[in-house]
Amino acid sequence: MNAQAEEVGAVAVGPHARVYAEGWQSWSPATWYPADGAVPRPDLPWQHTMRLRPGTPLADALQGEGVLVVDPGDGRPAHAWVAAAPTEHVPTLTARTHGDHVVVAARGGDVRELTAPDGTAALAAVGDALAQAAARPALRAAPRVWCTWYRYFEAVTADDVRDDLRAMDRLDLPVDVVQVDDGWTLGLGEELAPNPAFGFLDRLVDDVHAAGRRVGLWVAPFLVGRDSTLARRHPDWVMGDAGENWGTGLVGVDLTHPDLRAHLHRWLADLVARGVDYLKLDFLYGGALPGRRHEESGEVAAYRSGLALVRDAVGPDTYLLGCGAPLLPSIGLVDAMRVSPDTFHAGGQDGSAGLRGRLSLEGRAWQHGRLWVADPDCVVARPSFPLRHEWAAVARRSGGLRSVSDRLEELDDDGVALVREYLAAPVPPGPLAGSPG
Repeated sequence: MNAQAEEVGAVAVGPHARVYAEGWQSWSPATWYPADGAVPRPDLPWQHTMRLRPGTPLADALQGEGVLVVDPGDGRPAHAWVAAAPTEHVPTLTARTHGDHVVVAARGGDVRELTAPDGTAALAAVGDALAQAAARPALRAAPRVWCTWYRYFEAVTADDVRDDLRAMDRLDLPVDVVQVDDGWTLGLGEELAPNPAFGFLDRLVDDVHAAGRRVGLWVAPFLVGRDSTLARRHPDWVMGDAGENWGTGLVGVDLTHPDLRAHLHRWLADLVARGVDYLKLDFLYGGALPGRRHEESGEVAAYRSGLALVRDAVGPDTYLLGCGAPLLPSIGLVDAMRVSPDTFHAGGQDGSAGLRGRLSLEGRAWQHGRLWVADPDCVVARPSFPLRHEWAAVARRSGGLRSVSDRLEELDDDGVALVREYLAAPVPPGPLAGSPG
């Protein structure tokens, strides 16, 4: 692996040149920037850890992880640099403008240079090259999903889900998967200990199946609370600061440790045996933190081995959605991938200030059908959300996994119609026509 940045190319550009810089994980920014622009910087260290690439400082230049494209903006061909072996190394790439040239440098792995007529074509070529390098299997169309998160958050109960299950039938909504998000367990690192406030998961699984629908669950297998039961009992299983959430500090897990791997395999296989066949794998960046591991391994290789273990534990038929996930090392091991930060959230972050997931979602539209089925995040259709139609239109154009998240009985007629229309036509897993680039 290259220790120092090395110049890998220089592109003559015009005054309207632009640079596409890919982010490290689902929640990292990814878009086209003016060639003399800058990638947004986090205000606090935990934000860098949880939203960018831990252990990799931001340069005084446009910076991408594994993918960087320069479009001269004057009709000359675009040039792209892409990780040559994305399942082993994801190089950090920088672009600096020097007069009428953009100079590109890479550190941390080999890159391939591609050329294409323009930026949009270059990103399509990048997607095809990455899929080939990672030996990505054929993609499956995504099921249509109802999710608990953006209405119930961690306060969800099994009875809440049953209420919405009945509403799906009454409103004749084409929902394939009923996904229970965070709130069904006692917390990260507490094994599969049920949350008494939620109720009995097994009974709910039976009820969902009896209604003719599939069961999905939220899990975050690659990090735990710093003071959780797992971290206290097995300090040799955890490593590295992973930020903070749920009112506590977080640590990643060592995916090279054989006992931790056996533990993960056991409880993931148990979930599938209980009737779950759709998993939202969240906060996956915790498996790729820098640091010393039980076995000598870089963060990309360790992460990839952990995600391969997940796939082995749940089998080929379980649909896997990655989220908060290192992007390039995940290719070929997940069916769908969240390609933006949360768009709707409680506490004044409901997107009404500008749909905060939109930038990366539209920037990464080229990934759908090439790397995975793109997840644009759930559509929220309640009447109190002022941008419900605008967000649904953005999600429809840029993603392939159709999911919604409301208490269905609270929707007005317009909201019900919006949900029904959004879910009605599953998106084929191939590239989207007219994807922005």
